[in-house]
Amino acid sequence: MKFILKIALAAVLLITATGHPALAAKTVRWKLAETWPSTLTPLASPPAQVARMVEEMSGGKFTIRVEGKEKHKAPLAVLDMVKGGQYQMGHSGSYYWKGKDINTIFFTTVPFGMTTAEQYAWFYYGDGMKYMQQVYDRFKVLSYPGGNTGVQMGGWFKKEINSLDDLKGLKMRIPGLAGEVFAKLGVNVTNIPAGELYTSLDRGTIDALEWVGPGMDIRMGFHKAAPYYYTGWHEPASEMQFLINKRAYEKLPPEYQAMLQAAMKAASGDMYYENFAESVQAWDKMKTEYPDIKVKTFPLPVLKAMKKATDEVLENYAVENPLFKEILASQRAFMKKARQWTVISDYNYIKTTLDLER
Repeated sequence: MKFILKIALAAVLLITATGHPALAAKTVRWKLAETWPSTLTPLASPPAQVARMVEEMSGGKFTIRVEGKEKHKAPLAVLDMVKGGQYQMGHSGSYYWKGKDINTIFFTTVPFGMTTAEQYAWFYYGDGMKYMQQVYDRFKVLSYPGGNTGVQMGGWFKKEINSLDDLKGLKMRIPGLAGEVFAKLGVNVTNIPAGELYTSLDRGTIDALEWVGPGMDIRMGFHKAAPYYYTGWHEPASEMQFLINKRAYEKLPPEYQAMLQAAMKAASGDMYYENFAESVQAWDKMKTEYPDIKVKTFPLPVLKAMKKATDEVLENYAVENPLFKEILASQRAFMKKARQWTVISDYNYIKTTLDLER
């Protein structure tokens, strides 16, 4: 991937050096606000990569200064800051804005929804991008895919979950639609910024939390405070997002717009690969370096209750919100077709190879 990006950058630089309009374009200085600390890779990787690429492609005339939450101190206000023009760009997760518009959840992920490949296909070759921009038009910002985590783990719990009764009264950090699902099952749900997660779990402010997957979770140290690590159901393809102030984007020269578009698409794909690689290594280390971690899957009755609650939450919103109903129908229709191919291709290939190893 990095080799391909270097070739692309070299080609663009060669063109600009031989008379491309970018040489004459004005100097542009932008700022980008992240929901995460700037050191929290791979979540923080796409903005840094985009800034690096546009600077190289423009010969240093288009630069983006990336500021993490440690700088602006407002991790869950990124949309407002981009909308208001304090920052020309932001990097966050669309489902953080569900309180402003419930339709934003579709552009991160929904419980029991599409895989990463299925969701990217919906974005770029289905109706995903169309609906995403329709939703964000009201905020006068543009929204683009900003990197995917793949299937996220179901979270870290201080006690084992054997039945629905074990969820009742549990204090848990879990955002998005999954938070509403857990709330229906008796969980006391909260959302806490990344920098406060470990302290909240360690001090007992919360009893459980979900973050991402082993690659990021082990670095956060959650296993020291909660030994039970559950497999995922709630975020099968969590997409981050780039937000862009629409007025600022429209003022960019066309060549800068093209550079930004290309950089965002490349960086979003690269984050998925980076996170996957980190999780592969962390999962392998867990077996020897972290033997006290107890990997669990939620019992089938609990999963069935989660699925039922998810369907109820989705249907309730669909009744109240025509656009929600339309986007939900689009995702379900695409997923129904895509899942047939996912099963016959990836699922059957993996199942076959595992059978051969037995």
